Amino acid sequence: MNEKVKIIRTWKGWTSHENGPIYEDMLVNEVFPALKKKGVDGLEKVSISIQHKKDEVEFFLILQFDCLESVKTFAGEDYKTAYIPDNAKRVLSRYDKTAQHFQLKKELILK
Repeated sequence: MNEKVKIIRTWKGWTSHENGPIYEDMLVNEVFPALKKKGVDGLEKVSISIQHKKDEVEFFLILQFDCLESVKTFAGEDYKTAYIPDNAKRVLSRYDKTAQHFQLKKELILK
């Protein structure tokens, strides 16, 4: 991957309906603010999407980074491995062990 190209990182995790709001709050108020404080400046945008299923809530995260080096600052040299803080593991029932990475080609803003 070219390090000058923006990188999109995707990941999924699942939790119970009762833990869904807890996990969402954790992402918004703990996990991502803590990463910014730790110097992960290349993390430009985080999108949190959910899908309510019969017995669980599925979280789909999309993170946009300014380059691959910023992804490595966030996740380490083995950047394909999912980054899941211990407190998040306590509320997730299951999760992807790896994240997917894509080069951002274009963004279209349609009004």
